[in-house]
Amino acid sequence: MQITSLLALPLKAVPLVSIELVASRLFRLLLLAHGDMFERLGTYKSSRFSFAPTDLPLIFLIEPDLPRLKVVRRSEAFTADAGVEAPLVMLLALLEGRCDADALFFSRDLKVIGDMEAMLAMRNALDDCDIDMPRDLARIGGPAAPIVLRLAEEIRRQSLKGIQ
Repeated sequence: MQITSLLALPLKAVPLVSIELVASRLFRLLLLAHGDMFERLGTYKSSRFSFAPTDLPLIFLIEPDLPRLKVVRRSEAFTADAGVEAPLVMLLALLEGRCDADALFFSRDLKVIGDMEAMLAMRNALDDCDIDMPRDLARIGGPAAPIVLRLAEEIRRQSLKGIQ
């Protein structure tokens, strides 16, 4: 499932600082839940990684050793040691370990750029984390956590149809 350009269009008008604020909050949430997320990166912990959803006008840059997340517009210049490009839903499915990165790579649904060994180290590090986005998002839901959990699980279920 790809996000249609009509749904992605508002992201071009939203100030980048607002997008980065939300993305950084989610990143910190994942770090709280999975504090050892980047420990298996070894020497690649100081690498800069890019995650580029092909259906959004944004690129997410992660620096594990700081740890920091930065968001740039697709049209902006950026540097990364390693990166991956795929539709957003596919990137999130990979984050949760719900699809086979090798199969997606060889079918050309996923593009890896830069240092392949660094990206492989990132994949292995994330595979060990047991990330579950609905569960992790529900942690910030307060009294609404059960509703957040059910809603996020349904969105994930609908989004993953056809890529698992």
